[in-house]
Amino acid sequence: MEHLLSQLNQRQREAVEFCDGPSLIIAGAGSGKTRVLTYKIAYLLEQGLPPYYILALTFTNKAAREMKSRIAELVGEKKARQLWMGTFHSIFSRMLRSEAERIGFTSNFTIFDASDSANLVRLIIKEMQLDDKVYRPGAVHGQISRAKNGLLTPGMYAQNREIIEYDRLAKRPQLHEIYRLYQNRLKAANSMDFDDLLLYTNILLRDNPDVLENYRNRFQFILVDEYQDTNFAQHLIVKQLAGEHHRVCVVGDDAQSIYSFRGANIDNILKFKSTFPQTRIFKLEQNYRSTKNIVNAANSLIKKNKEQIFKEIFSENEEGEKIEVVSAFSDFEEGVIVANKIARMRFEEHARFSDIAILYRTNAQSRIFEESLRKKNIPYIIYGGLSFYQRKEIKDIISYFRLIVNPGDEEAFRRVVNYPARGIGDVTVRKLSEKARLHNVSLWEVISSPLQYNLEVNAGTARKLGLFHEMIGRFIAANETMSAFELAQMVIKETGIAREAYEDLTPEGMSRTQNIQELVNAINEFVSERKEEGNDAVRLVDFLSEVSLLTDQDMGDDDEKEKVTLMTVHTAKGLEFDHVFVVGMEEDLFPSSMAKSEPRGLEEERRLFYVAITRARKTCTITFARSRFRNGVTNPTRESQFLKDIDPRFLLMEQKTLTTSREGSADGFWESMRQRRESNMPERATPAPPQPVKRVPLQAAVSSSAKISEAAEQLMVGNVIEHERFGRGVVTSIELLGGDKRAFVTFDSAGQKQLLLKFAKFRIVE
Repeated sequence: MEHLLSQLNQRQREAVEFCDGPSLIIAGAGSGKTRVLTYKIAYLLEQGLPPYYILALTFTNKAAREMKSRIAELVGEKKARQLWMGTFHSIFSRMLRSEAERIGFTSNFTIFDASDSANLVRLIIKEMQLDDKVYRPGAVHGQISRAKNGLLTPGMYAQNREIIEYDRLAKRPQLHEIYRLYQNRLKAANSMDFDDLLLYTNILLRDNPDVLENYRNRFQFILVDEYQDTNFAQHLIVKQLAGEHHRVCVVGDDAQSIYSFRGANIDNILKFKSTFPQTRIFKLEQNYRSTKNIVNAANSLIKKNKEQIFKEIFSENEEGEKIEVVSAFSDFEEGVIVANKIARMRFEEHARFSDIAILYRTNAQSRIFEESLRKKNIPYIIYGGLSFYQRKEIKDIISYFRLIVNPGDEEAFRRVVNYPARGIGDVTVRKLSEKARLHNVSLWEVISSPLQYNLEVNAGTARKLGLFHEMIGRFIAANETMSAFELAQMVIKETGIAREAYEDLTPEGMSRTQNIQELVNAINEFVSERKEEGNDAVRLVDFLSEVSLLTDQDMGDDDEKEKVTLMTVHTAKGLEFDHVFVVGMEEDLFPSSMAKSEPRGLEEERRLFYVAITRARKTCTITFARSRFRNGVTNPTRESQFLKDIDPRFLLMEQKTLTTSREGSADGFWESMRQRRESNMPERATPAPPQPVKRVPLQAAVSSSAKISEAAEQLMVGNVIEHERFGRGVVTSIELLGGDKRAFVTFDSAGQKQLLLKFAKFRIVE
């Protein structure tokens, strides 16, 4: 026994040895949570408790496999194999199969995955003849999922006045009927979805006292990992199973509760002692992962939250570097700065790419960093998601662009002919394909002359094909005169893609909207940069050529090759890296504007930032941009309020990062940072905050160039300028080429650029 316990620190050992009642183990970031869970189970087994009396619940199969493997190393494979250990869903499905008849199922019931569930919801909406643009299948299924996790059956849902009123205001008054039909279909098919595994387990234990008693006797000790991530249904099951013997141990960290959008309820861990009054609380406060500076900075941040279980995380690792805070002039420059820093870390410090991560608040932010890394030939991987140009909504829009440039592109035609849905189904597409093969022509040619190719469709379908042909025809004509940016905006609006995305208020829908906006930003950047280089007409085909080079570029897909990891902070939870970049630390981005309306939302955003910082072992760099392009406008941004929550003693900031006094800035914070900077740092002029600048369409640019030309007339070699995208730079030469005045500028981050002055957007600083 002692050989087990001797491998633990004092706090870990105390948590492992206590087995006489309910316990809550608050495991700070990097404090050895998995180690304690593993050793506690091994300790119980060594004490003589049979493995089949132990229930251990995790959130992922990976976590369950890892723990079981470690336990096998400690006590042997045979004992480890007999444990009831797995995810909530896998364990409860096992219980439900044993007791299926009690809840009206047979033991061979099938389980619908997310795709199956979504398809069934979509079918019911269609059968009810409801508008799927109002009753969006994803949003409807999400509401049903939330109801089940709240243990609301269809009958209870229909009787809940507050929910019914919410659905009425959302213009979905029939949602309760969809839920009823959906559940009836599942039951008739002897099937359950993932949420049913929780719902029916609660019903089984609630309505069958003998079954509950049986499982209470079987599970003599219950352990739950990541308890801060449990929802109401999961918490209630644990409460029922441990209701008599109270031998339950839950492990988690309230400071890392970041999944409320999935139904996680932080109260489950904050109020655990209220559920089990005899609970002993153990705090694992030694961080084995990070340097002292990183741990202390994270501590000072999370202390600002009111709802928490107080703990003082500490590290006995080296002091380490201070967290560097870097201000970029624009979102474009932010990407360049991060890529440059990674390149230097690789060259100067021999850091491995696989030890570096870039963490962002939203998926849409990846695009700028992907492109900056590509330009530096730095390999990367998107963890838990797709590369920007591989995301469905982006590929759909790009397919429209491909069809406009090349109407004979059959793959693009197939992808967009019924997206967004316009009633052109697979049968019609098959008929089009048959005629195209028969006459050796493209699908576009068939719908251009349906009578000539004897296309046999009914009048309604013919009208829909005609409208699609007319719309694409307008785009093709516009492509002759419009810039890529203008045409992209036209396509996204007139196809209905924008409306469909904006009306989907689910987290997935909002992510799609952000990605679409980011694509527009990318096109605008592409057009603006080439105009400044002297290309007067930048068409859609030019952008497509660039994108194809980006998406087809060999980024080293060999799995053995080291790659920088890009991911959202939510995805990064549970991972760790030597070097972490937390990017986009701006108000309304991080914290998200949607989370700032109430204190709980803001506190969860602060916990999310805490998670981001504590992923780092050796260094953490925080970046923000002082201007960001959105919806056709470059807007000034403010640094995140969370930056002032960190004790300045643990931060390092270059002087150029300091902001001048402006509304909403944390002036006292930045002033204290300025006082702490190194005395030998060279003085530089502090730039004024950027002003909102409306992006100018291609055709209008020449007429608006007078004001810019006035600044250009004053420009001299040696001037320091601030460019709208590239940031601060020094003019190295000015030349007259082809009647146009051009400046060659060396920018701090973006390197040397050539600017056509009649289009360039800059101001002279000195």
